Amino acid sequence: MALPAAMIDPFVGTPFDTISLTAAVNKMPHVPGRLGKMNLFVAKGITTTNVLVEEHNGTLALIPNTPRGSAPSQNSRGRRKARNFIVPHFPLEDVMQASEIQGVREFGGTGLQSPNTKRDEILAQMRAKHDATLEYGRIGAVKGIILESDGSTTFINLFTEFGISQTSVDFVLGTSTTDVMGKCLEVKRAIETALGTGTYTAVRCICGATWFNKFSSHPRVKEAYANYLNRGGNQFLAADNRAGFEFGGIMFEEYRGKVGSVDFIAASEAHFFPEGVPSLFETYFAPGDFLEAANTVGLPIYAKAEPMEYNRGIKLLTESNPLSLCTRPETLIKGTTSN
Repeated sequence: MALPAAMIDPFVGTPFDTISLTAAVNKMPHVPGRLGKMNLFVAKGITTTNVLVEEHNGTLALIPNTPRGSAPSQNSRGRRKARNFIVPHFPLEDVMQASEIQGVREFGGTGLQSPNTKRDEILAQMRAKHDATLEYGRIGAVKGIILESDGSTTFINLFTEFGISQTSVDFVLGTSTTDVMGKCLEVKRAIETALGTGTYTAVRCICGATWFNKFSSHPRVKEAYANYLNRGGNQFLAADNRAGFEFGGIMFEEYRGKVGSVDFIAASEAHFFPEGVPSLFETYFAPGDFLEAANTVGLPIYAKAEPMEYNRGIKLLTESNPLSLCTRPETLIKGTTSN
């Protein structure tokens, strides 16, 4: 005799297998945060659990004048360097028990909730946490220092890895006479020097609330917009400009991102970076920690399920393995204000 429909094993002929679950979780709405919406990072799947970044740093120097007939100056050639980065591993587990759907009505409907509907609800919540984790890693790449989830432990310091010191510009926003335009040009020149012959399309600044408030209310900034009436100066002075405005050839915007007690960007800091530079920001996705995923091209998120003892519920496992990097951290400029 056939089992009633409500007693059919959910693991037989239904979308609870690894391929179907992974496809489902990757199709869910992706809300990664501001950097994800900017499409700043190029996503790449890789078949390994580490990323090798190779640098060929050419050198440029003026040739000294020497007397004719003397020994010529020796050419100094750039050397190739390779840096190895381990891709972090972010697994997340949850349990869907039969008691959670027993007698529970479908949201907005009259029928009872199905295992598939409850599964999708749980997977959506898990996906949101992976999205926040991805954005957090990308923010770290933009700042040049990628932190662990506690917000203080360093996972990767790109400046240390590349043997450089980060350039910092003090905007001195507490002083009314500060040449803010000159500070913006100082940032742009530092980026241009770091890029060398490389080109960029724009410079962007994402900053914390305190820094943004001081910058947008600085007399020199307000004065510039008040005198530029054909660009909407009057509207600027009275508007909420946190979504972004351009000044000194740089797009400034307040970044709002926080999970629990961890701020993605400190309130008193600003971070500048160029846009339109090929391969500058990249996110690598390593394969999942499953036999069927080994040595395959990594996907943004994986999902698996397995029955609990006596089929009283289902264990759900999602996993992401992203590593976001800035391949030229010398282009990342930090903005501060000493007053």
